[in-house]
Amino acid sequence: MPEPAPADDAIPTRGSLKFQTGTDGALLNSATNVNLLRSLWLNRKLVSGDDIGPGDPGDFDNGAWHSSCHLIGAGGVRRAADGRLVWLEVSHNGARDDYFASATVREATGFQTIPLDSAEGRVLIDGSTLLGFIEGNSTGRASARGVSDPPDLFNLWRRQDFDQPIASTIEGGKVWEHWCTTRDIRPTHRIGTSVLGAYVSLVAALTDLFTAAVARGRRDYGHPVQLCGLVHAGFVAEQSATWEAEPNPLPVAVERLLLEAEPAKALLAAQQLDWSKPPRYYMFSRKIKSWSAAKDVKADLKKYKPKV
Repeated sequence: MPEPAPADDAIPTRGSLKFQTGTDGALLNSATNVNLLRSLWLNRKLVSGDDIGPGDPGDFDNGAWHSSCHLIGAGGVRRAADGRLVWLEVSHNGARDDYFASATVREATGFQTIPLDSAEGRVLIDGSTLLGFIEGNSTGRASARGVSDPPDLFNLWRRQDFDQPIASTIEGGKVWEHWCTTRDIRPTHRIGTSVLGAYVSLVAALTDLFTAAVARGRRDYGHPVQLCGLVHAGFVAEQSATWEAEPNPLPVAVERLLLEAEPAKALLAAQQLDWSKPPRYYMFSRKIKSWSAAKDVKADLKKYKPKV
């Protein structure tokens, strides 16, 4: 018979909010961590004022820090035990209009996208190796297709406004899609809550290096302070936040595939990248110069002073 799950007081925790981790420090995929992430992104003491990021009136009344949309829009790659690449992301469920953590793999019959939290998804990830991460697209297509959000769903932001052609240079893509979904992350908001659950599941599979790398992709919009808040709270370990890494630019042909915001296209893109010496982080060339080097993060952490 399977062993009973440990009581909450027997689970290791990290940081001021006591995020649950495994004995190896990896974030657990747990309901407790989903609720803690909600509390963190609604916290106005660890991150406050202009450091929460730019937005319209009301955007942060019930909404997450600015970096959340970048974090949720990104994805990662693992190599399965059988050698195949697996693309992991937060995907949209069109039938339910909510979000889930997904794993996409190539089968003999074509591409298959399955819930990461399913038995099949867990088998696929078991024994796999982390290869790295890819920045989310902030132009191009959104993952939610054919939705029609009313103005009051996300504080006047509508996902359909950010589903743009891949050749478009205006705001769009999964990053802006999740700017919408994270404008209300209260427990009563079904879509926002599904996004939180999907993201915790994704980070549990990709490690907190994933969160740290994506947060380090901007030196503006309050992201440096928000990364400090993630470390202080315990969602990201300080060692992960100060990871000695530099981002790699995505080739133009790979960028085009990622702008489609489809899991199968993202896997095709990942198959064209160099994953030697993992983990690696790939960014769109348009913002790669905004990267926070490890020395910058260390300096940010040193001067960070939350209100509590």
